[in-house]
Amino acid sequence: MKPDTRGPLPPYFNIDPDAALAHLGNPATTKGFGAMARACEAGRSDLASRGLEADGHRTLRLFSTWEITRYLIPVATGHFRRVLKQNPDLPQGRSETEGGAKWFTLDEVLRLRAHFGTEGSKAKEYLPYRPQGLPAKMVAVANFKGGVGKTSTAAHLAMSAALDGYKVLVIDLDSQGSMTSIFGGKVQDEWQTVFPLLARHYALHLRGENQRRMDRGEAPLPLDDTLSDALDVKAQSLVQKTHWPNIDLIGAQLNLYWAEFQIPVWRMSGRGWKLWDALTDMLEADGILDAYDIVFLDTPPALGYLTINGLAASDILLVPLGASFLEFDSTGRFFDMLHSTFSSIEDAENMAARALGRDELSFQWDAVRAVVTRYDGSQQAELASLMQAYLGQTLSPHRQDFTALIGQAGEQVQGIYEADYRDFNRETYVRGRETFDATYAAFKQLLIGAWRRDALGLQEAAE
Repeated sequence: MKPDTRGPLPPYFNIDPDAALAHLGNPATTKGFGAMARACEAGRSDLASRGLEADGHRTLRLFSTWEITRYLIPVATGHFRRVLKQNPDLPQGRSETEGGAKWFTLDEVLRLRAHFGTEGSKAKEYLPYRPQGLPAKMVAVANFKGGVGKTSTAAHLAMSAALDGYKVLVIDLDSQGSMTSIFGGKVQDEWQTVFPLLARHYALHLRGENQRRMDRGEAPLPLDDTLSDALDVKAQSLVQKTHWPNIDLIGAQLNLYWAEFQIPVWRMSGRGWKLWDALTDMLEADGILDAYDIVFLDTPPALGYLTINGLAASDILLVPLGASFLEFDSTGRFFDMLHSTFSSIEDAENMAARALGRDELSFQWDAVRAVVTRYDGSQQAELASLMQAYLGQTLSPHRQDFTALIGQAGEQVQGIYEADYRDFNRETYVRGRETFDATYAAFKQLLIGAWRRDALGLQEAAE
């Protein structure tokens, strides 16, 4: 008889029913979900506290002279030191040891950048490109498949832009509130989210409709307490400061999800309400697009009303995905849903526009790019090349590598730009940062190109 060479059986054979029953535990109940939620909240608070100071607030780390001159202000280290010595009124930094490296807050770095931008060589880019007289660019990061790095990509792009000198607003449209957590936001209820801005837009529409009804001798439709209260809410009252001096936040929390139920009710009552314009109109009316350079919109992983608002508001749409068949397939379906959704809106609106002799509606974006995230070149190069062949310019040629730095920073409850490079192997830090810097460079090229096209359009219109 030959010996059995198969080795041990897989673990799914010979499971004892009584042992399985003992392992099962009691049946789950609705009340049990509450206990699970409280446990997660306690754990979340514990993890978040690792990035907090003793007073419960997050602070951004300091930046060394080496880091400033390598990544933030394009000057030689020796020249940087000479400029500080010649200008004692500029921030001088602080040393942790006598004669040690100088460290600066980001606020101080921004002041130094402004000085070099005014006094330094005009051939160098000390200040980021930003045409005068044009509004902020709005950037939506979206995909209805979860786990593709959507929130992480949006957060790191916001941090990159802030380090580059732009003033950034981050708007969290996802009721899970992950982006809000990244930036340390505190949101008590839906009235501290974008919800009142959407409600205000509908209330203004309804008020206009009521005026037309009264002009026809008809009774006006009442505004309920929610709509009446929303009329008094300005976007500025929703904006929170973060531990980044030039990143502000409009946060989200679970109650924001009720907007997905409330918006269709408003839509049924007010057929003429252009809900897809709600976010843009309110941010523009409140001066938000003049107060910031870039507005990042983190959308839910679903094509609901909040996502539609974010996509319609955006000038640039970024779609993160992994280099896998399932994510490529899912992203294709996402683009198909975008086509169906926005085509149906255009068709419905333009039927009425043609009948009334008005301009037709046509949604337009400066650029749409898919971005490969969590890329492993040793295993995914062939599939990424195939995706590039099919998507062409739509797929950014830059792939965002997964490096050890990403995992280590995540364990410390930080974005990679928030992590102190001294906590890592220098090579790991430089390599990990390179892939995110390249992601930002690809995005910044889109941003500058879009602004330049707008500026040339204004110039041609004025001639």
